[in-house]
Amino acid sequence: MKFNESDILQTQEKGLNTEEVNRQIEIFKRGNIKVDIQEAATIGNGISEISDEQRTEYIKDFEHKKDELDLLKFVPASGAATRMFKALHNFVDEFDPKEKDLRDYLDEKGDSSLQLFFNHIEKLPFYNEAITAAKKDNSSFDELSNDEQKKVIAENVLYEKGLGLSDLPKGLVPFHKYDNIVVTAFEEHLYEAAKYADSKGVVKSHFTVGQGDKEKFEAEFNKIKTRVEEKTGLKFEISYSYQDPKTDTIAVDDENAPFRTEEGKMFFRPGGHGALIDNLNQQNADLIFVKNIDNVVTWSNLGDVVDYKKMLAGKLLELKDKTFGLINKLQGNPSEEDSKEASEFLRKQLFVKSLKGSESASELLGKLDRPLRICGMVKNEGEPGGGPFLVKDEEGEISLQIIEGAQIDDNNPEQVKIVKESTHFNPVDIVCSVKQPDGSTYDLEKYVDPNMSFIANKTKDGKPLKALERPGLWNGAMAKWNTVFVEVPVTTFNPVKTVADLLKESHQTAE
Repeated sequence: MKFNESDILQTQEKGLNTEEVNRQIEIFKRGNIKVDIQEAATIGNGISEISDEQRTEYIKDFEHKKDELDLLKFVPASGAATRMFKALHNFVDEFDPKEKDLRDYLDEKGDSSLQLFFNHIEKLPFYNEAITAAKKDNSSFDELSNDEQKKVIAENVLYEKGLGLSDLPKGLVPFHKYDNIVVTAFEEHLYEAAKYADSKGVVKSHFTVGQGDKEKFEAEFNKIKTRVEEKTGLKFEISYSYQDPKTDTIAVDDENAPFRTEEGKMFFRPGGHGALIDNLNQQNADLIFVKNIDNVVTWSNLGDVVDYKKMLAGKLLELKDKTFGLINKLQGNPSEEDSKEASEFLRKQLFVKSLKGSESASELLGKLDRPLRICGMVKNEGEPGGGPFLVKDEEGEISLQIIEGAQIDDNNPEQVKIVKESTHFNPVDIVCSVKQPDGSTYDLEKYVDPNMSFIANKTKDGKPLKALERPGLWNGAMAKWNTVFVEVPVTTFNPVKTVADLLKESHQTAE
């Protein structure tokens, strides 16, 4: 399409060019490319089940080697808390205590998370602060009815006149309370990292944050630094990065023309968490632990989380050593036996299958010489999340992939049948090895599958638009990595998607 002078200037200001915008528009015209799922990854067929004895050995191996390694915890933390408080926003907008009882309103809404919130509101980590703010906001608070008090409290939880939690980055929302200490998700990630990601007394953590939020995280760390270091006996090195504006994507209308704002400007949106592959690409560590900002537990529930993180790391080190050994053999003057060993390792350990039969040493080398990741998988008990599958790519190679619902062809009965046979989901519990055998770092951009981007329907200013999501960080952005799936217990997965999730047992502390 043709761009006017203002369009070109706007594109350049974002670090893009018109060729890239046109490429994205062509994706909208093409539509989503659905993945070709061959099988659901299950125990023994893509997902490894680790025995207690093996887990102990992997933990020992990791603990023995970790001080020789540069370790890093990488936490996507740019999400705002708004969605976490969505039901509470609706309550404040809709509920009038003078016209309806709270109980009747909750029954009508049928929102179990909202009912849980009000039934156990006193157990929330910020309850006392919310009461204080509510009384400051309303001098006659004590004379109000119980329902009126609940609405005032909700307003003061959400808005700037009180705690303003809805406007915070999710990482800075109070998640837990220990005696009189209120702890955010950000702080809990530091305590957790101290249990498995320390090397020579130093814990390194990297948080991807929203534009303008870095100062908030830095201020929070300065406030808690002494407390965290005294409790753990370790030093912390915290780094931050933003999602690069040049990873934003153009939005289009129903005619696949650029969506324009009321001012006539083209509208660009953040390209989803897949854009963070660029942030991950800037990290230089031997092992990188990846985990979402809202998936933390209280101190007393860290046991399984820590053990299985160490187990995954130990398993990854074993696979990395084996992979590097085979790469060295194939780079020399490989024998037929060397090629056979490499082929067996790819097929049996990494579940990489070629449909064309025997492969040359150089082809095997190309498949081995890639970034490596090991992903914990949890038995599916109804929690949302992408799933592990064996997927065939356009070149006919079958490999392990994490697939989201939007990537699946719902109109294909065979694909739907395979999805229904899946037994596990992805909790985002990943350990990565991004170093090459010579110690340099892989260029992770080379291992992205651009065909795994997908189109989503959104709105802007009340008008519909189509948005382009870049291949997800652990989906298409890592599609060409070598991948291993290992079963981990559900106790390691404790996300906070709504504020009521903070009332679950894994987020409650004994005071």
